[in-house]
Amino acid sequence: MTTTVNGQRIDAVAQVTKRGDTFVFDRVTGRPIWPIVERPVPADSDVPGEKPYPTQPFPTKPPAFVEQGVLLEDANNLTPEIKRMAEDQLRKFRIGPMFTPPSLKGTLQRPSQNGGANWGGAAFDPETGYLFVRAANQIGVNRLANNNGSDPLVTVEYSNVFARGGDAAALPGGIPPVSPPWAVLTAIDLNKGEIAWKVPLGEGNPAIRNHPLLKGVALPARLGSPNNRGGAMVTKGGLVFIGGGDKYLYAFDKKTGKEIWRGSIPYENTSVPMTYRTRAGKQFIVVATGAGADNALVAFTLK
Repeated sequence: MTTTVNGQRIDAVAQVTKRGDTFVFDRVTGRPIWPIVERPVPADSDVPGEKPYPTQPFPTKPPAFVEQGVLLEDANNLTPEIKRMAEDQLRKFRIGPMFTPPSLKGTLQRPSQNGGANWGGAAFDPETGYLFVRAANQIGVNRLANNNGSDPLVTVEYSNVFARGGDAAALPGGIPPVSPPWAVLTAIDLNKGEIAWKVPLGEGNPAIRNHPLLKGVALPARLGSPNNRGGAMVTKGGLVFIGGGDKYLYAFDKKTGKEIWRGSIPYENTSVPMTYRTRAGKQFIVVATGAGADNALVAFTLK
């Protein structure tokens, strides 16, 4: 991309990450557009022989595009009962800021192992200088266990391979232990290194909406659907198209984040949308949905 920072045009490259940060570099020289600093992170571990590094690199700009780390005050507060259950669930694990080390007890990490950003990447708009990225606001359990010899390919003394099947972070019925939205679409202004807007993405899991603990609760229309597959496509016409992680393809105003439209798709999105125009001048948007035998390639166009 080409950005304009403090009046200077810069040929740049931006890398979004599963941890929820965006690293931006001058693509000619490799120098960071904004400073990247080493900050102290938790370095204590209950895993014998484990010595986590005491610092990690953080970009000073732009801000993270999704929540990072897990603290007790992050407990889901949709209702007082859910908040109490969420706090009890969080106390079962090790919690703390991002980069809190994996542990034998089980460390809660946010973003989860799926991100943050994922392979769908981001879309850039040269007119506004905005970078559009989807992210899941989920918690994952990062636990290590002693090597029990069941996997001949793993030779280290401790590994997460042997910790599978442990406690999940979610509450009964799959309610996340943190408050919604559980997926977001963020526009990052790469001329200023700031978040331009952030909106919930997807209406959320129907099973959670119908959960007995949420009966009678007025929930937001968009809880966020943390299917983190597929990214955004931005058009010169001013729209950002993206699958919502539910059974809809969405269009947002690229300048404001306002939801303009959504169209039904038969399965959850599994791809980045694409667009093309026929020789007759008709434009189509196509998106792959579903997986395995349950799939469909869906095309949209204006009447």
